[in-house]
Amino acid sequence: MSEVKMYHDDDADTAILKGKKIAVIGYGAQGKAQAMMMHESGLDVVVGVRENGASWDAVEKDGLARASIAKASAEADIIHILIPDEYQKEVYLKDIEPHLTPGKILSFSHGFCIVYGQIMAPEGVGVIMVAPKSPGTEEYKVYKEGFGVPALIAVEKDTENNDALQIALAMAKAMHFTKAGVLECTFKQETYEDLFGEQAVLCGGVTELMKTGFEVLIEAGYPPELAYFECLHEMKLIIDLVQEGGLERMWEIVSNTAEYGGHTRGKRIITPETKEAMREILREVEDGTFAKEWIREREENNMKSLPELRKKEGKHPIEIVGKKIRAMFQK
Repeated sequence: MSEVKMYHDDDADTAILKGKKIAVIGYGAQGKAQAMMMHESGLDVVVGVRENGASWDAVEKDGLARASIAKASAEADIIHILIPDEYQKEVYLKDIEPHLTPGKILSFSHGFCIVYGQIMAPEGVGVIMVAPKSPGTEEYKVYKEGFGVPALIAVEKDTENNDALQIALAMAKAMHFTKAGVLECTFKQETYEDLFGEQAVLCGGVTELMKTGFEVLIEAGYPPELAYFECLHEMKLIIDLVQEGGLERMWEIVSNTAEYGGHTRGKRIITPETKEAMREILREVEDGTFAKEWIREREENNMKSLPELRKKEGKHPIEIVGKKIRAMFQK
């Protein structure tokens, strides 16, 4: 296993960005946070959004320069694309690509569209990634506190001046990511690991684990309210302990009974068959199977499956009882 390169403040110099305009494309959670952080650190930032769209007034209200996506792309030296993966290709072809000239840089916070060939940078245009490992609201909060969240950086295509890495580091420093630490990776590593983690662990695996545990308890006759607390509500408490000090910290804090039961029973849930299913998910990410499925869902089905899947999830008993319980705690 090769050691990953970690960068900190001393490894980056924002002076390389002097005289360069950065267009942040999109003003969702990440777009707003990253635009605000770079702006407040003194960088020349313009936010590219749809004219008269939902974010048009919000950008001006927050004190940032705004322009149409096409105009921002034409003006900028660095175009930092922070709109959702499924819309990037369409926006890129229509409003960004016509304004790309040699010497400009395309920047991303996720590598999906580059790795799976949805966006192909023309000759002479650099391609970099600056990817915070945090939701936008949290990274801006930490920035305002004087620190930063960890991040990944990558260079897919260097500039003619061979300064793509230093530019990525400078952007990361402006957003305080280098205070926490920035790991260097490749676009493929970030994309494959991110998709796998979402599907097998963070979003897919965890939710199915919680729902299944809940179902087992209520099918055995236990009150749904108790099952909800045990299988969903307490999940945050455990994850907070793990994030604070790793698995060892969690084991130290939970009861001895919980620790012994966890050590001796956990592998009966995550079996060799489960691990093989995870390997299959990773293979589907790496060979493009998932990407083709998701692109087809977007282009041919207009993502109609998502509302249906969300609606189905909302009807699950754990969601029905959960809404009642969460309402009890609202002030």
